[in-house]
Amino acid sequence: MTSDEFDGAVWHTSRYSGSNNNCVEHGQLRSGRQAVRDAKDRERGAAVFGPALWQSFVDALRDETLTG
Repeated sequence: MTSDEFDGAVWHTSRYSGSNNNCVEHGQLRSGRQAVRDAKDRERGAAVFGPALWQSFVDALRDETLTG
C-alpha cells in the first residue's frame, strides 16, 4: 500500500464515538479496499483490508464473535 492510496479517501467517524475524540474512523479507499484508523492519531497509519477480509471483520463485529 502506498500513501497515494489514501488520496481521495472518504473517512467516516464511528457513530459510537465519544465527545473526547476517543474513536475510530473508517475509510473507503479508491482501490476498493477499506481502512480503519485511530481518529486521535491519524499520522500513525491505518489497518487496510481487502473485500473478503473486511466482510469477515464486519461480520465478526456484528455477530459479537471478534476475539483478540
